[in-house]
This record gives sequence, structure tokens and C-alpha cells, in this order.
Amino acid sequence: MSVTSHAQTLSGKTALITGVAGNIGHATAREMAARGARIIGIDHPEADASAIQQSFAADPSFALIRADVSREADVKAYVEAARALAPSIDIFFNNAGIEGPQAAITDYPTAAFSRIFEVNVLGVFLGLKYVLPEMQRQKSGAIINTSSIAGLVGAANMSGYIMSKHAVLGLSRTAALEAAPFGVRVNSVHPGFIESRMLTDIVHRLGAPDTDAFSATVPLKRLGSVDEIAKAVAFLASDESSYMTGHAMVLDGGLTVG
Repeated sequence: MSVTSHAQTLSGKTALITGVAGNIGHATAREMAARGARIIGIDHPEADASAIQQSFAADPSFALIRADVSREADVKAYVEAARALAPSIDIFFNNAGIEGPQAAITDYPTAAFSRIFEVNVLGVFLGLKYVLPEMQRQKSGAIINTSSIAGLVGAANMSGYIMSKHAVLGLSRTAALEAAPFGVRVNSVHPGFIESRMLTDIVHRLGAPDTDAFSATVPLKRLGSVDEIAKAVAFLASDESSYMTGHAMVLDGGLTVG
């Protein structure tokens, strides 16, 4: 069965995706496009977007907007630009994020901690602040915020990232309650160890030779794929999840079960 004939169609919908040039953002853009959605991607002006642009080179409806999600003026501008390109914003994948350094709290660089907050927390907040009014006016919409299993558990030497992803969960639950009377749903996704640039960087910073030590700790004994995350996000964006809001969807191969 082809993905476009699947019940979870997104045909006729416009999806706004931040961090679209990253591994998960790129995979989700492809997945949603395959299901019929029009993609408007957002990424930092300095991000390498060549891969996403190549993927959508044959799609005239695709648009890439450069913006820093931690700057309020940029967020307001990307939402206004998206509304100029499409009649509605039906899906918002509030996904942009950074991992920051690994260090004990006593040694953690304050500037790095602040930058993680600005991108991972303020960026998500600002996205909600400016996209929610659009969806509330149209009385429909699905928002998916990217958190992590780091938003559910603690981890030594990752205070900045852990803080930020816990905050995303709290923002998601609050937004879900505020948006529900308008018919707008807000959920969060919590990936575990996913084959991606971010995990590779973390492994290298920890001095490990490869990701085998990480996959060995997962009950399913493997890393997840970005395509698995993309399919979960597409489900939360679709009408198949129409009675789900405020939900934290965990995709970690059973890592946090115990």
C-alpha cells in the first residue's frame, strides 16, 4: 500500500516545520509531503539546507524560510510569510533544537546553558505564541512539539538539554489545555536514541567509538530511525489522532519503561 493511500492522509493541508534541515525535520517533511501535505520549512540562516532543497527541488509548492527561532521578530516574520504563502497553517511541527555540551552542572558554561534555553524553550514558546492564534482563528490545527526522553528522565552531564526538554513537555501540556476550546490539538514526541547527527555528536563528545553502547541499553537492541519518528509525527498531525491532545508520545524502543 502506498503511503498516499493510507488512512492518515494529509492531503490539502499545509505543514510548517522548524528545524527542517535537520535529520528529523527533513524526514518528517518527506513523510508529510508523501501523504499530500504542502511543506513550508524553517531553519536557521546558517544551517546547511542543501539536502532538503534537493529533496524538494521538483516540488514548486515547497518553501524554505530562513529564521532564528529564538528571535521573536524572526518567528513573527516566518509565521506571516507562511500565511502569505498558504491559506492556512494546518500542521505545526515545532521541532528546532540543539543539544549543547556535556558537562557537570558545576562546570557547565553559563552561555551554553542560556543558548540551549533560547533555542529549545524560547523557540518552542515563540512558535506557539505566533502559530496558535492562526489556528485558533480557523478553529482547527495540530501542533507537535519535539521533546525527548530527556524530557522525562534525568541524565548526568546534560543539564542544559535535560532542562530544555522537560520545559517543552510542560509547554505542550499547557498549550494543549489552552488550545482545546478552539479545536486545536497539541502533542509532544519524545525520541530516544535515534540514528542522527545529534546522537553521533554526543557519542563523539563522550569519547565513545560508536553508538553500539547506546543501542545495547535499549530493550529492542537497536537505535531508532528518523523515519520512525517522522511516521509518528505524521500520525499526530493527521485526523487519525483527532482525540489526542496533551499526549507525550515516547519513541525509545522501551528504554524508559523500567
